[in-house]
Amino acid sequence: MSSETIKEPYAGHKTIEKNVALLGVLAFGAVIVGGVVEIAPLFWIDNTIEKVAGVRPYTPLEQAGRDIYVREGCYACHSQMIRPFRDEVERYGHYSLAAESMYDHPFQWGSKRTGPDLARVGLKYSDEWHVQHLKNPQSVVPESVMPQYAFLADRDLKGSDPSADLTALSRVGVPYTKTDIEKAAEDLKIQADPMADATDLQKRYPKAQVRDFDGNPDRLTEMDALVAYLQVLGTMVDTTSAAAQEELSKVKGR
Repeated sequence: MSSETIKEPYAGHKTIEKNVALLGVLAFGAVIVGGVVEIAPLFWIDNTIEKVAGVRPYTPLEQAGRDIYVREGCYACHSQMIRPFRDEVERYGHYSLAAESMYDHPFQWGSKRTGPDLARVGLKYSDEWHVQHLKNPQSVVPESVMPQYAFLADRDLKGSDPSADLTALSRVGVPYTKTDIEKAAEDLKIQADPMADATDLQKRYPKAQVRDFDGNPDRLTEMDALVAYLQVLGTMVDTTSAAAQEELSKVKGR
């Protein structure tokens, strides 16, 4: 066989690389096809997030605490995203699910861990621990570089109208009912009052924790709200029972 009959490998590819116009047309075509494949299905599905049993919107008090969390920039040092790696799961708990942050606007996944991840910090420590840690972090964790937030215990919870907050969130897809919105101000106070009748609140918000969070039952403070928010993180989804593990495995495989 003569050398003239041997074709140079990838000759066609070199032709494309040397022809700028042809390369541009083919690249544009690849982008169009890829875009259609990725975008078109979104017009035929209701939600891109797989729903998981237990996930619910935040109560008005938890939402107020979340607003304080965002206001104070806690997301700058704490993530709320446990990746599905062994070292992460063994330290922080079950990996995070997309559904757990579906009602967060904006989400608090974070990008840095000066402090530990908080995705499953709920009920890991007592209310008293959280209050002391927020007032003086170094008294609990000597090597901590976290600022002190003692002022939260001295500030009455006086934010924006909770009904207006829930209305705004409902407009971006959070499924608050008309009753939730109408009773927002009342619900906010009831959740921090262990003497109040919270039957209706807990019916509309399953697993809502009702108690005095800051250790001062005579006042409703920003500390109450922030601790209520921290104590609910990671508690909505059951990740311990066998049935829950089976459900979560199905969600992960989809």
